[in-house]
Amino acid sequence: MTISVAQKELVQATWLKVMPIADTAASLFYQRLFELDPSIGRMFRNTNMAAQRLKLIHMLSAAVKGMDSINALLPTLKDLGRNHVKYGVQDEHYVSVGEALLWTLEQGLGPIYTAKVADAWTATYALIADVMRQAAHEVSAAQPAH
Repeated sequence: MTISVAQKELVQATWLKVMPIADTAASLFYQRLFELDPSIGRMFRNTNMAAQRLKLIHMLSAAVKGMDSINALLPTLKDLGRNHVKYGVQDEHYVSVGEALLWTLEQGLGPIYTAKVADAWTATYALIADVMRQAAHEVSAAQPAH
């Protein structure tokens, strides 16, 4: 999946609008995520959610900024995908995360969240998730069968 220059610019511009409400947005994201898939909520039982919200915002900020040089961003996304394997993240979890992210952006951006913005964020998340999933599959394929 490729992201057009116009989509990249929309994502970067709208992310700047989210940053002033970043912690609230992250709280909404996790609330929605756990509603969509309670099994994901169980993965966070012993997690400091304030720190987790900060990690989420930091990762999204890095991804949005990294869109200026996708090739430089890929190793970070691959590492993230590989790391998520140890937490039990499965392919279907990426679907729930995408839904929660888009819903959160719609809530936070209000009327700014147009169809074009939704399409740009959908393409961006699809790229991120695809890279992470592929790296996770490589880790899983390399692990010995039980």
